[in-house]
Amino acid sequence: QVQLVESGGGLVQAGDSLKLSCAASGRTGSNYAMGWFRQAPGKEREFVATISWSGTSTYYADSVKGRFTISRDNAKSTTYLQMNRLKPEDTAVYYCAGAGVSFITIRSHDYKYWGQGTQVTVSS
Repeated sequence: QVQLVESGGGLVQAGDSLKLSCAASGRTGSNYAMGWFRQAPGKEREFVATISWSGTSTYYADSVKGRFTISRDNAKSTTYLQMNRLKPEDTAVYYCAGAGVSFITIRSHDYKYWGQGTQVTVSS
């Protein structure tokens, strides 16, 4: 079992930056890809970014491409999401997730472990 805890959310203004962290504990020895998803009020959860176990492959949703960067430090069992040039439409609860596979995937059902989420609010 793997436990995931997100941190770093908050209230910022449009154009600002935030860096989210996701700390994993438990059976972190498995080789799994990580992802970030988000859910805005009244909307379904959507994919944001994913990174392979090795960190060599990443993939982003079109809505965040060029603004967000996913990275990971396996020695620290931590995954990050650097968010730049934030927009009001980025407001959501952000969840990190651990996949049951080592390669990148955008499919939520490939993810076995989920954090509790961290709120990101971007004011205009």
